[in-house]
Amino acid sequence: MLTDMYRSRHSSQPTIIDRVDPVIWSDKGRCPVISTEDEKSYEKNGFLFLKNVFNEKEVAELKREADRVENSDPTDEEVVSEPDSKEIRSVFRVHDKSDVLARLMSDERLVAVAEHFLDDDVYIHQSRVNFKPPFKGREFFWHSDFETWHTEDGMPRMRALSMSITLTDNSAHNGPLMLIPGSHKQFVSCVGETPDQNYKSSLKIQEIGTPDQDNLSQMVDENGIVAPVGPAGSVLIFDCNTMHGSGTNITPYPRSNLFFVYNAMSNRLVAPFGGTKPRPNFLATRENIVPVRSGQHKIQAAE
Repeated sequence: MLTDMYRSRHSSQPTIIDRVDPVIWSDKGRCPVISTEDEKSYEKNGFLFLKNVFNEKEVAELKREADRVENSDPTDEEVVSEPDSKEIRSVFRVHDKSDVLARLMSDERLVAVAEHFLDDDVYIHQSRVNFKPPFKGREFFWHSDFETWHTEDGMPRMRALSMSITLTDNSAHNGPLMLIPGSHKQFVSCVGETPDQNYKSSLKIQEIGTPDQDNLSQMVDENGIVAPVGPAGSVLIFDCNTMHGSGTNITPYPRSNLFFVYNAMSNRLVAPFGGTKPRPNFLATRENIVPVRSGQHKIQAAE
């Protein structure tokens, strides 16, 4: 049985646990896609923002695909609406719904960095598009993805990362992703027992698995908050344990971001450490796991 090094939701009091896993698992200076300065920034801050990775033509194609999957069957469990409207908040498993997005997940500009930081072959733990429509796009509360992936999905170690590709311009005004630099070096053990099928409510409004205000305030006081903004086609890479969230979008300008979560093949899921039933495969891949470079991925949904 694996030792739980990051216990959460087991105590009535929140605690801080120092990270025991590396941030960059491989030797430095060996990735041709990024510089050594980029590596240093990622290791220090827990994220890296690369502007204009994809050109206008590529972005237009990706945006068309995102718009298409947004029109998926609203009764599908993989399509999540806002808590107080029928506006689409997120669509999951998008790499199985689109040839274009399936090719993108193995794009060298993304995969080379993921393999380097994680020092392993990688697979897609989760994919989604998050939408923030004009005037109505709701917030995402502060959280560490790893806290949920560890507790509710059974991800053993901090050996995963997210890549967010901006499909629209992300400005300071339309609800950009905010991150706390350096927060990836500590794990906030949260309080609150996980309800059965918690994901059905947490995908709309996350309450369980969010940090307490005192520890969050201390992190912000020590490190501040950064909101990387830039044009469509930029890529935000952030460690699985980096604390992040976003505010509401009350502007006339939509914000759409595509997410690929890369997990190391050696870090595949086990039984959830919170003792709950595993979440569905569209949130946490457990079935038919193959490296993204294998070429074995198949589109399951008809075009």
